Amino acid sequence: MGTGTRMERLSDDALWLVAERFKVMAEPMRLKLLRALMGGEKTVSDLVGETGGLQANVSKHLGLLLDAGVVGRRKQGTSSFYRITDDTVYDLCDLVCGSLQQRLSGELEGFSPATTGQETA
Repeated sequence: MGTGTRMERLSDDALWLVAERFKVMAEPMRLKLLRALMGGEKTVSDLVGETGGLQANVSKHLGLLLDAGVVGRRKQGTSSFYRITDDTVYDLCDLVCGSLQQRLSGELEGFSPATTGQETA
């Protein structure tokens, strides 16, 4: 039962590339960095402050995002400025966050106070 999605037409090699993209995004610190960069271009120091990460760790994750083509870097003097270069990050985050919100909302409904049939005065 196919729906004609792009994924159905991908070769095994292409699926490997898709998996690599998801792997790059499957790390909380990288997601924090992307969230911070959604507000616009920032320096490593800015990102360290916003994420609470250590400079070496932030730089390592930015390097992985850069290699994957998710972010871009601009050097100015001794500073490096990072920005999101793959706009699909915004759509992907919206889709995943919306899906999780719906799922969690449904699960939370089960935690609402149950009525026991007893009336209180």
